[in-house]
Amino acid sequence: MHQLQHLDHKNRVKQRATLTKPSFALNYIVSARLAMSLSLVAGTIFICMPSAYAQTNSNVIHSEQTTESGNGAQNPPLEEDNNVPTVTLPAITVVAERNDNPIYSGGQVTYTNHAGFLGNKDFLETPFSAISYTDKFIEDQQATDITAVIAATDPAVFSSGVGGQNLESYSIRGFSSDIGDVTVDGLFGMAPYYRSSPEMFERIEVLKGPSALLNGMSPKGSVGGAVNLVPKRAGDEPLTRVTARYLSDSQLGGHVDVGRRFGEDKQFGVRINGAYREGDSAVNDQEKQAQLASIALDWKGERARLSTALYHSKDRVDGPTRGLTLAPGLSIPKPPKPETLLNPSWAFNDSEDKGIMIRGEYDVTDDLMIYGAGGNSKTKFKSQSASVAQIINAAGDYRTNLGEVDDEVERQSAEIGLKSKFQTGRVNHQLAFNIVDYQEDYDLSARRGLLAEDWVTNIYKPVWESRNIPFNSPALLNTKTNLTSYGLADTLSFAEDKYQLTLGLRHQQVESKQAGMLASAKDYNESATTPSIALLSKVNDQVSLYANYIEGLSQGSTAPIDAENAGEMFAPYKTQQKEFGVKLDLGEFSHTLSVYEIEKPNSYLDPVSNIFSYAGEQRNRGVEWGFFGSPIEDIRLMGGVSYIDAKLTKTLGSVNEGNRATGVPQWQSKLGVEWDLPFVQVLTLTANANSISKQYLDAGNSLSLPGRTIYDLGARYATSIDKKPLTLRTSVANVTNKAYWAKPHYTSLGLGEPRTFMLSATMDF
Repeated sequence: MHQLQHLDHKNRVKQRATLTKPSFALNYIVSARLAMSLSLVAGTIFICMPSAYAQTNSNVIHSEQTTESGNGAQNPPLEEDNNVPTVTLPAITVVAERNDNPIYSGGQVTYTNHAGFLGNKDFLETPFSAISYTDKFIEDQQATDITAVIAATDPAVFSSGVGGQNLESYSIRGFSSDIGDVTVDGLFGMAPYYRSSPEMFERIEVLKGPSALLNGMSPKGSVGGAVNLVPKRAGDEPLTRVTARYLSDSQLGGHVDVGRRFGEDKQFGVRINGAYREGDSAVNDQEKQAQLASIALDWKGERARLSTALYHSKDRVDGPTRGLTLAPGLSIPKPPKPETLLNPSWAFNDSEDKGIMIRGEYDVTDDLMIYGAGGNSKTKFKSQSASVAQIINAAGDYRTNLGEVDDEVERQSAEIGLKSKFQTGRVNHQLAFNIVDYQEDYDLSARRGLLAEDWVTNIYKPVWESRNIPFNSPALLNTKTNLTSYGLADTLSFAEDKYQLTLGLRHQQVESKQAGMLASAKDYNESATTPSIALLSKVNDQVSLYANYIEGLSQGSTAPIDAENAGEMFAPYKTQQKEFGVKLDLGEFSHTLSVYEIEKPNSYLDPVSNIFSYAGEQRNRGVEWGFFGSPIEDIRLMGGVSYIDAKLTKTLGSVNEGNRATGVPQWQSKLGVEWDLPFVQVLTLTANANSISKQYLDAGNSLSLPGRTIYDLGARYATSIDKKPLTLRTSVANVTNKAYWAKPHYTSLGLGEPRTFMLSATMDF
C-alpha cells in the first residue's frame, strides 16, 4: 500500500520531466513566457525589485544533488579531470523523490500537498488550495518561526509584521489563526504552544480554508486554514550540517543537524537537531533567546513503518511587544521610530515546551494500510508585561499598568485510521477513515494592576523606572477539554482518474469542564456533524479544475450569567466555505487561481431581549492567484495576489452591518525572486516585496491603518572548503527601515519590526 500510494506521483514526475518532444517544447516555451509575463504583472502591482527564496544555481552540481540525497545534504562539486574530453550536453532538470515527496526544481516546494487524513495528493489532484514548503526553503529564509515561512510569499496568509509578541500571530483568508492549532504529523497539540522554531521540521504544509473533515475540529477554533509540520527524518545519505547565525543587533546562534541510517537495508534512522540563539534584537532594549533540542527515530520494514519524535524548546523575550489602544475620539498618531520599545525592558515572556510523538503504519495488503499515532506535550509560560496600554492624547502620551500570567498546559492527542484502494466496476475508490481524540488540561494563573497607579510616558520617548515585582499570580481557572471525532471519506475516480469526486462526513464531539474563580456555571457537552464534497477534473496533464464545499468547526460558547438564557450551551458553530479553482502546472512553474466564499457566525448579547446567541455573521469573499517555480532558466518566482471582501453581514441591531471586518486588508500582493547569476554561477541574488492595502481598526470603519510595502534583499553564495560544501546567506528585512503601525494579536496598535540584518554560514561535514 505504501509503495502504491506514491507510484502515481513518480509517474507524474517522469511525465513532467519529459520536455524533449518538439511540439511540447514549443508549447512549454510559449507557456513559460506567458507565465513570466503574468508574474511580472504581480511585480508592478507593488512596484518592487527582484526577490527572494529558492535554491542556489541549478547548474552547480552539488546543489542539484541536494534534492537527490534524501536528507538535504550538499555534496561537493566533482573534480575536473583534464585528461578526459569535455562533452557539452543539453541541460536536464532532475526532479528526484525525497521522503516520498517529489520536489520542484529549485527545492522550494513539493509536488504533493497535505490534505489531512486523505493523505498527500499530487498538486493537480488536490481539490483545495494548498502548498508545502521544504526545509531548503526554510533554511534559505533564515526563518526563526513558522510565521516567517508561511507568510513570506503566500498572498492568502497575512502577518502583521509586529515582532516580539508572546505568540506567533497570522491569519489565513482573512480569519485569525491560532498558532496553538498547528498540527505535527497531523496531530493537534504537539507543536510548541506559543512559538515554534523551525529547525526540527523538514516540511511546513499550508491548506487554505476550513478543514473540519480533513483534520477534525481545531482546539482554538481556527477556520481560515490549517498548518501542518513534518519532523525531519534521516535520509539515505549521512548528514552532518553545522550552521552559525547572526541577527541584528547582536543575536548570535547556531544549528546542528545530524542524520544517519543503520542496518543492512538502512532500515533504522536517527535525526538530531539542536539550535540556540541569544542576544539583542533590532528593537532597542529588547533581548531574545531561543533553544531547541530534538531527536527523531524511525524504522522501515517490508510492510511496517515506525517513527517517533521528541523535542524540548525554550523561548524568552525581555522587553516584549504588547501593543496599544486608542482613547475614544483620538486619531491614529504618527508612528515612532521602528526601533522604539513601547514596553519596559525588564518586562518578559518566557515559555518552555516538551513533546513526544509516535506513529506506526502497517500495509495489511497492497491496497489496505492501517495506522495509529499519539503524542503528549507540556507547556509552561510566564509573563510580566503591560496588560493595558492606551494612548490618551494627540501628543502620544500613553498610560499603562502591568499584569502577569502563569500558564501550564498539558495536551494529549491520538489518531487511528485506515486507507484503502479498491474498484467497483469502472470506478476507483480511495477510502479514508479515522478516529481523532484530543485532550487538553489548561491552568491559568494571572493578576493585573501590579503598579499602584498607571505609569504615564510617551510613545516617541518612552521612559521607565526599574521595578522588581515578585511573581505571585493566583490560580483563576482550570479548563479540561476533550475533542473526539470520526471521519469518513471516499474519493471516487472515473475515466482513468480524469474526474475525481470526494465525499466525506465527520462527526465531532466536544466536552469541556471548568473549575476555579472564572469557571462557567455548567459543563459543556455538544456535538456537530460536518459534510464535505469536492470535485476535480483533469483537463490534461497540465491543467485541472476543482470545486469544494467544506466546513470548519469552532467550540460554541455558553451564555453569560447576566443573559436571559444564562448557562445555555451552544453547539459547535460551523464556518462554511464554497470554493472554485484552476491549477496550471508547466513542469517547473505552477499557478493556482481560486475564488471562494467563507461565512463565519459571530455571537453577541442582544440588549433588547437580553438573549445571547450566534445571530451575527462575517462573510469573506475572495480571489487568490498564487505561483511558484522557475519560469525561465536561473530565475525562480514565488508569490501572488489576493483580494478579500470581508464584510459584517449580520450584526447586533444591524449596527455597522455591511462594513468591512477589522484587521483584514482588502488587497495583498507578494513577490519573491531568486536570480542565479549566469556569470557567477555560485551566487544567487534574492529579494522580496510584501504589499498590503489599508486595514480598519474599528467596526464603524472610522479608523484605519494605511497600506504599506516592505522590501527585503539578500544573497546566497555556494562554494566548498576542502571538498566540504559551504553556503553563505545574507539578507536584510525591511531594507528602508519603514516605520508603520500594525495590528498586533491582542490590541489595536503595534510597531512593525525595524530593519534587521541576518547572516549565516552552513557547512556539511
